[in-house]
Amino acid sequence: MRKQVIVPDSLNEITLEQYQKYLSIQDKNEDETFLAIKMIEIFCGIKADLVLKMKATSIKDITSVLSEMFNQSPPLVKEFKMNGIDYGFIPKLEDMTFGEYVDLDTNIGDFDNMHKAMAVLYRPITQRYRDKYLISEYTGDDSEKMKDMPMDAVLGSILFFYHLGTDLSRTMLNYLEEEEAMNIVQQQILEKSGGGINQFSHSLKGILEDLKISLN
Repeated sequence: MRKQVIVPDSLNEITLEQYQKYLSIQDKNEDETFLAIKMIEIFCGIKADLVLKMKATSIKDITSVLSEMFNQSPPLVKEFKMNGIDYGFIPKLEDMTFGEYVDLDTNIGDFDNMHKAMAVLYRPITQRYRDKYLISEYTGDDSEKMKDMPMDAVLGSILFFYHLGTDLSRTMLNYLEEEEAMNIVQQQILEKSGGGINQFSHSLKGILEDLKISLN
């Protein structure tokens, strides 16, 4: 019996949870054959035993498509629909509360907790007026839901902050007394430019390390 394999060709067809699952496996394994099987299993929804029955050329073609997809550098996604709800990127970064900033800073450097960072940046849209909108108040209670969000929005927002660099750090300083802030904020953002998502293997690790803003 021949089973049709649907291969996603866009990052908005991949969820954050799928990506987290693959990264957790990748971190513990170096066997390229095993990783290729898991890649197809996770992103194409094909059980491992069925993947093993596929032609070697098909495996190669599918992994090539998936890897090329993750080599993309998506733009910032302002809105997306998830589970029937419209989510919007935080309209004004300068209106971010210090608590939101701390949760964002704490989690955006760790892909295991990326859904918590995304819960700060993207929230349900509550009101619209033409091309503007308002989002719900941040509580931090619904972060698990963000595991279903599309990867183009995740990667696009990470790259947005990566390129934003010192502008973000400078904005955050407004929440602290100037004299006190200079003593407790250590700027560790972006000493190099360019980038994007270079390879599927170990993707984003270097960017996330550079992106981290620590409060000590």
